[in-house]
Amino acid sequence: MATEVRLLTPNEVEAGITSLAAILLDAVTSGASVSFLENFTLEMAKNFWIGLLPAVNQGQILILGALRDGQLVGTVQLHINTPPNQPHRADVAKLLVHRSARRLGIARKLMQYVEEVALDSNRWLLTLDTVPNSPAEQLYLSLGYVGIGIIPGYALLTDGRLGDTKIFYKQLASG
Repeated sequence: MATEVRLLTPNEVEAGITSLAAILLDAVTSGASVSFLENFTLEMAKNFWIGLLPAVNQGQILILGALRDGQLVGTVQLHINTPPNQPHRADVAKLLVHRSARRLGIARKLMQYVEEVALDSNRWLLTLDTVPNSPAEQLYLSLGYVGIGIIPGYALLTDGRLGDTKIFYKQLASG
C-alpha cells in the first residue's frame, strides 16, 4: 500500500469533509487531546472542518493530507495567518492519523512535508504544542523540534480532566 502526502486544495478539503471528520472523530475517541471532549460526534467533527473552510479558501490555513490507496488516513494543518510582525512564522496544528493507519510512519511523513510547505510559504519558524510525555512529543523531538516549556492545566483532556501542554518550536532556516 502506497502512502501519498500532499497539500490539499480548498476544493479537496471541502469534498473530503466526511473523511477528515472521521479522522478527527477517531482521534478524539482514542483519547487524543485535540480540542474536543469525549462526547464528540461525527456531526461536530464535520462542523469543525466546515468552520475552517473560509480560512482554507483564503489561504490562511493549509491542509495536508495523507492518502493510502486513495483514502484519506491522516492530516495536519499549517496556520500561516500570522500578525504583520511575524511573516516568517507558522503554527502546526491537528496532526491526526486514523488508528487504522498508525505505526506506518504517516505522522512523520506529514510533519516532514509540512516543513517543506512552510518553507515554500516563506515560513521558517514553526511552533506547535502537544501533551507532555505523549507519542506525539517523542515524534516532534525526533524531528528536531525543541521543547521550551510546559503550561500546566492548559486544557481539558477528552475525559474532562485538566491537562498540561508542552510548547515546541523548530527553526527550518535562518532568518
